Amino acid sequence: MFEVGRDIFKHGITGAIGNAVGHKRLRLVHRLFLAAFIVFAGRTIQLAAKGSDSVRQGVGKSEWVVKRADIIDRNGEILAKNLMSCDIWLTPRQVKESKKDKVAQFIYELFPSEYSVQKVLDIIDASKRVRIKKMATEDKCRDALKKRFDGVEIVPEQRRIYPKDSLFANIVGFVGKSDKDDVLKGRAGIEKQFEDYLINNTEPLQLSLDSRIQAVFYEQLIRAVDMYRAKGAMGMLMNSRTGEMLAMVSWPNANFKRSMFPPLNGTYEFGSVFKVFNTAMAIENGITKEYPVTKPYPIKDKFNRTVYSISDVRTFKPPRPYLTVDEIMLHSCNVGSAQIAHDLPYGTQQEFLHRIHIDEPLTLDFGRTAKPQMPRQWGPAERATVSIGQGINVTAMHVLLGINSMINGGIYIYPTILKKEIGPMVGERVLAPEISERLRNIMYRIAEETTGRNARVVGMNIGGKTGTAEKHIGGQTDRSRNMTTFVGVFPIEAPQYIIMVTIDEPQKTEASSNQRTAAYNAVPTAGKILNAILPLLFE
Repeated sequence: MFEVGRDIFKHGITGAIGNAVGHKRLRLVHRLFLAAFIVFAGRTIQLAAKGSDSVRQGVGKSEWVVKRADIIDRNGEILAKNLMSCDIWLTPRQVKESKKDKVAQFIYELFPSEYSVQKVLDIIDASKRVRIKKMATEDKCRDALKKRFDGVEIVPEQRRIYPKDSLFANIVGFVGKSDKDDVLKGRAGIEKQFEDYLINNTEPLQLSLDSRIQAVFYEQLIRAVDMYRAKGAMGMLMNSRTGEMLAMVSWPNANFKRSMFPPLNGTYEFGSVFKVFNTAMAIENGITKEYPVTKPYPIKDKFNRTVYSISDVRTFKPPRPYLTVDEIMLHSCNVGSAQIAHDLPYGTQQEFLHRIHIDEPLTLDFGRTAKPQMPRQWGPAERATVSIGQGINVTAMHVLLGINSMINGGIYIYPTILKKEIGPMVGERVLAPEISERLRNIMYRIAEETTGRNARVVGMNIGGKTGTAEKHIGGQTDRSRNMTTFVGVFPIEAPQYIIMVTIDEPQKTEASSNQRTAAYNAVPTAGKILNAILPLLFE
């Protein structure tokens, strides 16, 4: 064949002049190519007509490769996985007469509880294409692929399964197929956020979340909603030094198909937990005076007219008429906090809150938070209300990260959903270490002496701060609806973890001693969670 080609190249397409051999060789090449074309075309038509199983199975083999990496928790527990399966079809007209019995026996052996040999023979004789099995298991599909019977078609299918189901639904998200192709693509949560990694890697994507701890949060928040007849609840646990998220739970489960996850996407007033920031500002600005706290504090307009007054809850019992900055936070005094805010240089609150990113949406490796709703102006009323966590709506994630930067030595750390190796703390310096230490001491006293006592657990020193914020409905304060929060840090001597528990619209129940403040619902809920997870964290 190669000799013929060289001769044509040497003598031209018509062969050497006057040389009959050149013409004969040209005719030979023509006939060979024509024969090859006829064979190829005939075989193509034959395969198309028969729907050759060997061709289909060849395609099936190429598709029998996992096309999306697993997602696992920090301990290797599977959170998302591609499950290999297939549909098995039988096309009777493609089954050779001599192979009918073998095909019938083969299908019977694959699915003995669903088919008998005679039933399969009846299907073959009926000559109608039938789906023998929908979503057969991977083992059954591989057995079917080995036999390669004409007429038995294996259609590979990959499904994404979530073994932990609703436990991680809002975080892991889900996949879907586009209208243009049959490929699974992330539509929400981690599945969407880490799409590039998941489709380009075979190694699992390992998250920082701990399924065991997540389950504890899930169980206790459900109980809290039931026990306090609440609208909902949410909770988070983060490594204070690395930023690793170990648990993020919301109950009831939000509609994650709309990417609504309250810890990230819901903005709320969080009440007195903001007093941690107010106290930090006071210490940073050198305020050392004591404030009168026994009477409501009037808020005046520019004409020196009293617009309204800030007061404390009826259960507030100050130890003495005048309180220091530290004592105002310790006893969660509204009157004292408002006075501190008015003594701060104008602009201090805006600068400080911007420093800890309270005033902006956060772009995190597992999603983007909602945009906080800041005051439109910063007059006397706004400065006073912000100091007690009112008139400013932020996400739970903003609060968690802000408080963490106050107690971990003054470093603002961005959270991560990915498991990290232990290493030096990396972040932005936002507060002096000595101020951070002072805040920790106050928070320890809160957990030991005042509103945080019900979060204490044996063998661990905990610090914390509570917050109870009345809701505003239609521009009016609804005193029958509130949100309660507890933020705790432990061990308080050198914080490693920060926990946040929020309960939405708890009611007065026997379990809460007929109270609706954080000390009677969010705090004991956090205490139960801590009691269950501490052995897991320090095992």
